[in-house]
Amino acid sequence: MPAQLVQSPPIPTSVVDQLLTAQVAIAWAGESGDEKRLGWWKSNLTTEFGGHDLFQRMFPHTWEWAVLQAVREVARRKDAELRGLDHDPDRVVSLYSVSFEIDERADERFLDLKRSGIRPLEALPGLRELIDGGWNREKFGDWVQGHGTARFVKEPVGRRLQGKPPEALDLLVRQLVGACWPLAEAFPMPHFRRGT
Repeated sequence: MPAQLVQSPPIPTSVVDQLLTAQVAIAWAGESGDEKRLGWWKSNLTTEFGGHDLFQRMFPHTWEWAVLQAVREVARRKDAELRGLDHDPDRVVSLYSVSFEIDERADERFLDLKRSGIRPLEALPGLRELIDGGWNREKFGDWVQGHGTARFVKEPVGRRLQGKPPEALDLLVRQLVGACWPLAEAFPMPHFRRGT
């Protein structure tokens, strides 16, 4: 008798949006440049005279999404660089590398939202409280702490959360964002390790 495939229930779109909101918020906050924020990566994509001007001319209808897509990619690359320092990077679960299926689903959802014609702060309303009105370190810190606290140990790769990664994506996102507190000089890359 063939083994039955066990399928996990589909992830609600609202939870994928929660992941995207967290990814974009962390990416935005990590920028340096005209409006120095946390300075975790050298990019200046989300300011008026940085990426806004360029992307408005290149993509007049989707420039706001293009800006956020670009800064999300900068953060993803930094995350991949840090994961690459681990002896087994495929076992590292982070905000920008959950699993192949979830990462692909998040990318597809991002592109769907971009094509929808809805502005980012309307499509992902959780961003409004952070991005609208400009950078405020205290407000960002409150947002991070609002995700709860997480126990972690510091490793060369980043902050490794103790225990197994939660199976529920919303809980995983909450813990990974919460582990960004306290804010650090360099990207702390909160992560879990599969199989521990």
